[in-house]
Amino acid sequence: MAFRDSTLKYFKDILRQRFIREVIALELRDAHLRLLEAETAAEHAHAHIQFNTARIKRLEQRLNQHTTEGDYATT
Repeated sequence: MAFRDSTLKYFKDILRQRFIREVIALELRDAHLRLLEAETAAEHAHAHIQFNTARIKRLEQRLNQHTTEGDYATT
């Protein structure tokens, strides 16, 4: 009987009309979650930029040490 009662309660809750404050609270929660996700993505992107910038600088220095032309020559 508990399964039936909980199932009925679940469907009644889904089908009932929501108060405006409930809708706003749900959207606000979703907005906070999306902001956290975007901030995390921005932090990762910034870290990738820093990593690749340092990598390019290091590789260019190494290339200039080992080639007379200082370009992408392989010989």
